[in-house]
Amino acid sequence: MMTGALLFLVAVFLALGTWQVQRLSWKLDLIARVEARINAPAVPAPARSDWGTVTREKDEYRRVTTTGTFSHGKATLVQAVTEFGAGFWVLTPMRLEDGSTVLINRGFVPVDRRNAAERAEGETDGATTVTGLLRVTEPGGAFLRSNDPANDRWFSRDVAAISAAKGLHDVAPYFIDADAAPNPGGLPVGGLTVVRFRNSHLVYALTWFALAAMSMAGAYLVYRHRNKT
Repeated sequence: MMTGALLFLVAVFLALGTWQVQRLSWKLDLIARVEARINAPAVPAPARSDWGTVTREKDEYRRVTTTGTFSHGKATLVQAVTEFGAGFWVLTPMRLEDGSTVLINRGFVPVDRRNAAERAEGETDGATTVTGLLRVTEPGGAFLRSNDPANDRWFSRDVAAISAAKGLHDVAPYFIDADAAPNPGGLPVGGLTVVRFRNSHLVYALTWFALAAMSMAGAYLVYRHRNKT
């Protein structure tokens, strides 16, 4: 009975270890693909006709460019913590030539510069070209903190919710993190996107395989002890 249970655990642990090896291969491939996107030349951001094909797996962190006019009066501040400390992302609608809108994360502002009047120099007028990284919407909020549209409190860049709260229409299902090209007056500060993927699959795989080996050793010892008695 004990030997059978231990052999069953061996099979389970081997299966889990093999699964983690497969996950490791997938994660390394994902990291390689994202790094290639980040370092590739910028391409036009997906147009309205292509919005339905945009996916996280295929498009996130793709380097893109777009041109339009900012609607600074409908900007949204989303809480953020960066290398500069606590503050906000400035998410501003950009009206494109075809009448559609894309949200641009223009960058970071500290808490004491959250009011637009404190950084009016950075609110440029007229046609503006933005280059940055395509990001997929972040619905709901952040860990343990839900977005509160009614009170204009935002913890994640939820494109649909922000668009509804600001009365925006025909909005792209993604947003763009602007690159580090300086804004007049120095704010907002762009180019702060953190691209980091947790990759502990090798550790997990080794743990499961070690448990499989221990279970196998235990099964052998139980079998040997029974044969002696």
